[in-house]
Amino acid sequence: MGPSLDRMSALGASLLTNGVTFRVWAPRCRSVDVVVDGRAIEALTAREGGLFEVTLEGLAEGARYKYRLDATRYRPDPASRFQPEGVHGPSVVVDPNRFVWTDQEFAGHALGDLVLYELHVGAFTPPGTFEAIIPHLARLVELGVTAVELMPIAEFPGSRNWGYDGVHLWAPQSTYGGPRGLRRLVDACHARGLSVFLDVVYNHLGPEGNYLAEFGPYFADRTQTAWGPAVNYDGTGSDGARRHVIENGRMWVSEFHIDGFRLDAIHAIYDTSPVHVLTEFAEAARSEAARLGRPVHVIAESHDNDRKLVLPTSAGGLGLDAVWSDDFHHALHRRLTGESMSYYVDFGAEQHLERAIAEGFVYQGEPSEYFGRPRGTPSSDLAGDHFVIFLQNHDQVGNRPQGERLGTLVPFEAVKLAVSLMFVTPSIPLLFMGEEYGETARFQFFSSFLDKNLAEAVRKGRTEEMTRWDWRGPISDPNAPNTFVSSRLNHSLAGAPRHRGLREFYRRWLTLRRTHPALGTRHKQLTQVSREADGAVLVVTRATPDGDEVKLVANLTSKTQALTLEAPDWRVLIDSDAETFAGTNTAVPLAPYQCLLYEGRR
Repeated sequence: MGPSLDRMSALGASLLTNGVTFRVWAPRCRSVDVVVDGRAIEALTAREGGLFEVTLEGLAEGARYKYRLDATRYRPDPASRFQPEGVHGPSVVVDPNRFVWTDQEFAGHALGDLVLYELHVGAFTPPGTFEAIIPHLARLVELGVTAVELMPIAEFPGSRNWGYDGVHLWAPQSTYGGPRGLRRLVDACHARGLSVFLDVVYNHLGPEGNYLAEFGPYFADRTQTAWGPAVNYDGTGSDGARRHVIENGRMWVSEFHIDGFRLDAIHAIYDTSPVHVLTEFAEAARSEAARLGRPVHVIAESHDNDRKLVLPTSAGGLGLDAVWSDDFHHALHRRLTGESMSYYVDFGAEQHLERAIAEGFVYQGEPSEYFGRPRGTPSSDLAGDHFVIFLQNHDQVGNRPQGERLGTLVPFEAVKLAVSLMFVTPSIPLLFMGEEYGETARFQFFSSFLDKNLAEAVRKGRTEEMTRWDWRGPISDPNAPNTFVSSRLNHSLAGAPRHRGLREFYRRWLTLRRTHPALGTRHKQLTQVSREADGAVLVVTRATPDGDEVKLVANLTSKTQALTLEAPDWRVLIDSDAETFAGTNTAVPLAPYQCLLYEGRR
């Protein structure tokens, strides 16, 4: 018999009027006790389905505790809300109702209105905390961002980590400010009209401080991911592991008012159940968000290019809202840099960029040299707001051997070309922190494992992984503090002339994208992409059924190109080579990488 769903929805330490109920799923244990600071050891009562629980009077917020398993092993709570002493330390009772929210008027954002801004909490500011982000929010709003997306914040070992080694899924990272700091950040975002998304990792857990297997069958015996054992979503005893994840999503919405999720690498989530765990996750999160009177959006990352992720459940899909499309990035990056190593080997054809812009996926069933198999499903009929695209993100920058950003790889004018192509595409754009002003600091892979053997294994593994980039030189030690410090943003760059101009370019594009009827995620099926001047110039046409139309004319090369538009009444909205936007001249001598956005009527 599986665990009671009602009890599984209240995992962890639940604060009562005069005490605390401790509840844990531990079917692999014969006995579970709770050890609270300053009190005698108390036994939990075994319930059906592997649940244990006990209510202790006289406890309040701040009480520190651990579970004792089978009278021998002392472990933190798998559903701990706060780990102030790190992944191995005691858990702390938290009162989710103590915080006074002021976001009652915040209504969230429609899916198609999202402009995502991915940031790493630790590297975004020198303090590296949730609250240190707050002074920067006004500039993001002025830029045109509508949602802040935090890289994973579940408690991880030490103080430096991308977040994908988290082990306490319910506990916001203590060195970032813990649960109170996160609530203050979310409330501040909502006060400024910004949604907050979390990047969550449900395909694996990190290797250090991961005690879940001692409690129950959280991990599958028959499936592995590239990062460790896969989570058990469909094997023997999987009910509890499924509920642990589903209720985790519900908790983020109910206790922290989170507005959306990015599900990490779901191609490494294995579930053959009649109802996929991610469908249940999305439904639970939406149900909780409806109670708050706002939407929640669930976005997947997957390299499979699988349309069923965003199809409704009635059509055999998982019913998620959108999916990251790496193909857009890869096709554009290869075109601008000429790089053909690793996964860029698949993106050498000129038509790849056209297809990414107009249809969403490049690979829709064609053979992939990199994967060694056919990849993808048809996407031309899917709405534009089912795709998230980007020029940079933590993976595409940080998984390079040296963590270089796009602006250090291509000329400045080519960066503006890339920006134009991203914003003219009928998909949801995602910006990576600092790209809007041309941040030059590298974003490298960093960690702070406490286990020296593990730290060494990560360093060696990272070096071996870089061979797929044909890289033979040294890479920065992930566990070295300076690898993290050198990845921090330098916000003062935004005031320098060229960087200020790039930020204004982003702002004006985002303003047009929000206000012009032919831009944004709408009317994807009316998008047309063509190549002119022997493929050197790309023309992207966006239109509405009512006849509004824009054309982006983009020189993809480092040479001047001549092109004449047969549209004498059209006016220029954006000229990437000019400081101001003006003029109606349609005889266009395109400077290297220059883009012009025209507006007119059919």
